[in-house]
Amino acid sequence: MKKCLALLRCLVLGLSALVPARAGERVGFVIRTQDSPYYVVLAESVKQLCEEKGWTCSVLDSNNDTEKEAQNVDAFISMGVRLLFLDCCMPDSAVPVINNAAEAGIPVINLDSGIGEGAKDVTTVYSNNKQNGRLVGITYAEHVGKDTPIKAIMLSGGKGEVGGFERRTGLFCGILESRLGISEEEAWKMAYDFENRLAARGRASVDDAKFTVAGQGWGLWSEEGGLVAAEDLITANMDLTCVLGENDQMLFGAMTALQNAGIEGVDIVAAADGAKAAYDLIREGKYFATGENSPYLIAAKGVEIASEIIDEGKDPYSYPRITLTEAVAVTKENVDERYEFGF
Repeated sequence: MKKCLALLRCLVLGLSALVPARAGERVGFVIRTQDSPYYVVLAESVKQLCEEKGWTCSVLDSNNDTEKEAQNVDAFISMGVRLLFLDCCMPDSAVPVINNAAEAGIPVINLDSGIGEGAKDVTTVYSNNKQNGRLVGITYAEHVGKDTPIKAIMLSGGKGEVGGFERRTGLFCGILESRLGISEEEAWKMAYDFENRLAARGRASVDDAKFTVAGQGWGLWSEEGGLVAAEDLITANMDLTCVLGENDQMLFGAMTALQNAGIEGVDIVAAADGAKAAYDLIREGKYFATGENSPYLIAAKGVEIASEIIDEGKDPYSYPRITLTEAVAVTKENVDERYEFGF
């Protein structure tokens, strides 16, 4: 981890951007959960990068509880921290929480999770979920070929979450764009229609693209949740060719469900994540692809923005609403060069 963070300081922050840090500043990070490797690495990376600036960074875990999240933010407001990082539980419930901090003069940088309208935040730093999903979808469709039907099930994280919505619609967009030979703009329109039909009916298909999602399960981003969500869907669709998912952990659970059902030859495709366990499986040809959602890169960009505000005095409210990392579809062809950014 230390080697990777050292590399990030050169690649992301840039040697020319080094400025004297204001040592002794206190910052806080309210993170939605610590129940998966991604969140653990995100918290550790933010804390280490802040400490290298000479700041004291404290991390509070909300345990996926919006009330606990509000209490954690209030605790940091009472402490009088200079700046807050937030990985929120739910986009809309976090809006008043962020605005409370802003009214107290504490800038809030969102990391990883999208936020609802009306939030007085600095920016939201996260991976390009839509384009990660789209690139993975295009790559997978090209791999399968236009004449081979895709019958998939979809494993999603939590209902109403911005990131999950962007990831799965990105997959739909990429698959449809490639299979139908249409423009990206047309593909996004079809992807949103596909999503609406899936939400309303529990199933959606585009006959011309030979693409069907036969069911959707909610795995709450965890391996155990993915296992439970996949079991009934697999039982009802023994002829499926693919499991699509919004992160790696849920797909690990689906792989166990497939093994328990005695089903082989099903492609495993994640819109985004980047667990090294997934990268290892990609190397072995047991997992097709995942989009790069690197906690190291997100942490580095977030701390870079924080440094501009704290050390350089930049206006916290001069940033764009969204700050995205580069979209990358990680496959067997490029997994070795992307491996160090996994978690």
